[in-house]
Amino acid sequence: MAPSPTGEFHVGSLRTLLYNYAWAKKNQGQFILRIEDTDQARLVPGAQERILQVIRDYGLSWDEGPDIGGPYGPYVQSQRLDIYQQHAQYLIDQGDAYYCFCSKEILEQMRTEQKQKREIPRYDRRCLKYSVAEVQQKLKQNTPHVIRQKLPDNQHVAFNDSVMGEITINTKELDDTVLLKSDGFPTYHLAVVIDDHLMKITHIMRGSEWISSVPKHILLYQAFGWDLPIYAHLPVFLSPDGKGKMSKRHSTVSARSFLDQGYLPEAMLNYLMLLGWTPIDDRGFFTLEEFIQVFDINRFNNSNPAFDLNKLNYFNAHYIRVLSDPELAERLKQFAPENVDSKILLVLAPLVKERLKTLAEFKDLCSFMFSDIQVPDSGWKSSASEQLSTALQLIKQLPEANWNTENLTEKFMDEINVHQWSTSHFFMNLRLAVTGQPITPPITECIVILGKEKTLRRLNNALVSLRTLKTP
Repeated sequence: MAPSPTGEFHVGSLRTLLYNYAWAKKNQGQFILRIEDTDQARLVPGAQERILQVIRDYGLSWDEGPDIGGPYGPYVQSQRLDIYQQHAQYLIDQGDAYYCFCSKEILEQMRTEQKQKREIPRYDRRCLKYSVAEVQQKLKQNTPHVIRQKLPDNQHVAFNDSVMGEITINTKELDDTVLLKSDGFPTYHLAVVIDDHLMKITHIMRGSEWISSVPKHILLYQAFGWDLPIYAHLPVFLSPDGKGKMSKRHSTVSARSFLDQGYLPEAMLNYLMLLGWTPIDDRGFFTLEEFIQVFDINRFNNSNPAFDLNKLNYFNAHYIRVLSDPELAERLKQFAPENVDSKILLVLAPLVKERLKTLAEFKDLCSFMFSDIQVPDSGWKSSASEQLSTALQLIKQLPEANWNTENLTEKFMDEINVHQWSTSHFFMNLRLAVTGQPITPPITECIVILGKEKTLRRLNNALVSLRTLKTP
């Protein structure tokens, strides 16, 4: 996997990383992480460190990479400039690349004129007319320049993609790509070919948006006399509405953002496993180790799936439910108020487990536990004042020794039966008074956790408000 530190790590990149990781592990290979930071203008400070950390936070690691090294380092492209420059010179010497001295203004004018003529915008190769002597003179004068790949004219380049099948692209549809920029940094096209060969990369799995670049890369491999890797271009996933590639225009798309929203790493990975890949059976739930065992590069779909948030929520809710209570309590710490007593989270864990789709929902679901509430103006059921007064007196009289869920529930049900009240109405009124919200974990258990003093105070406040609201 070769992320660029130009921003946050995209969730689509996480899926690509997952597939590369699984294929390497299944085949007793090496999974390599390389940082492609040649686009210096778009680098974001700290992005590289955040990318490495979020990959770790998803439970994934690498065998070779920028922080741990390896036999084919360095693994950061900005530290490999001499390598790229030497190989670019080799291409020039054998006629597979050439110097281009055109300024940005010339290139912009060229493309404007081509568009006006309804031609495909591309470099017109005007710098190829310079003689060797003219080129050397311009180089001696330090004329700004780039190095471009010299593509053959009207040549079909065919390759077999492990996902998309046989693909053929004619070079007349392509442009003479810049390989080395004027600042001495390579473009993606030169750097990726050189690095993949020198690092002995056997399989390249990446998004299908890179398919059009493969012929340029194949021609570079051929120019260097190198064997080709195996290509597998993955279907990109679409936005939740199925309209267009998932991007920041549609929703938050960074891998980190899903963790921040309370999605479990194992649930995210399981969902991403199946987003464009189909197991041989109908099984839906996989641990990472199980996925590695069954992963087959030939089971990819070649259609673009939509990122289904409802399905992701289903996976996440499942993974929350199978956590033990102590495990869930530990994970909830990130979404609870600071310095909250861990014992409270441990008590709350079984009460919220069946109600959470994401861990972040815990904050709203149990906010009444950690902060003052506001008595709602609506939602009250009939006989609210009478029922709350009865509950208040009952709780006052209940000895501390009997302060538990079983005793409270028994006392409440006795009063409900005596007065022939609606059970659901009684507990809804009680819930609104004690929590300020209509949806919570079981209210009797919540009252026990809140304690008698806080519960009585909230019941009193609710009764005062009800008199003001003139609620029956």
